[in-house]
Amino acid sequence: MDTQQGEHYHPRMIDMLQAVWGEGFLSPGGAEEVSRLVADADLAGASILDIGCGAGGIDIALVRNHRAAFVTGIDVEDTVLQCARALIAREALAARIVVAKVSPGPLPFPPGTFDVVFSKDSIVHIPDKHALMLEVFRVLKPGGRFIASDWLIGHDGPPSPAMADYIASEGLDFGMASPKRYRDALRAAGFADVTITSRNAWYRDVARAELERLRGPVGAAAARVVGQPFVDDNIGIWTRMIPMLDSGEHCPTHLRARKPK
Repeated sequence: MDTQQGEHYHPRMIDMLQAVWGEGFLSPGGAEEVSRLVADADLAGASILDIGCGAGGIDIALVRNHRAAFVTGIDVEDTVLQCARALIAREALAARIVVAKVSPGPLPFPPGTFDVVFSKDSIVHIPDKHALMLEVFRVLKPGGRFIASDWLIGHDGPPSPAMADYIASEGLDFGMASPKRYRDALRAAGFADVTITSRNAWYRDVARAELERLRGPVGAAAARVVGQPFVDDNIGIWTRMIPMLDSGEHCPTHLRARKPK
């Protein structure tokens, strides 16, 4: 088997996603989407917690492109952390980025530790958004910011049959929440200046381009590493996902909020 203790992001999955999204990235858009998410936030000199750091590309982008002073990346799976450490070491950034394995549950940091809590398309795996936002609020300094993107569901009801089929095809522990549930969780935790911005229209186009690449040279190159059946499985995932993006039921979203001083 190519999993470690049942990890979702096993080596073949990591190789597949990096083939589509770029080295160090396990979600769409690469460093460019990180920049769009950061937008006008000045991260120069900031201490940042990255929840779900994955394979390390995001943390490198936060330091290199946005001048963060130090990034602490956390994840729950050893395999992605091994990839992240190797990439961070290769880029000679170990003095400014550290990644660590954590257990699900409360964040293992004292109150008021970070200037920014960041996350990109990973807190979809954490079902209790209210408990998470309370923890994010706790570890932020007064005036600190929450900057994240996540994969949301467009409503509060159960997934449609087609959406349930897509989620099942991913084989991941998705705990999708609606924009309303996120807004409620952020406000209940005490955040101000809450903004929730849909990225559905952007990803509808991007996902179609990704699917064409999987059907073309990118998929052929990936097949030499992970095998054609695994590439075909992922083509099936994208094929199920795109109609859910078109319907709006699958809604990638930017989330931003501030802890009052």
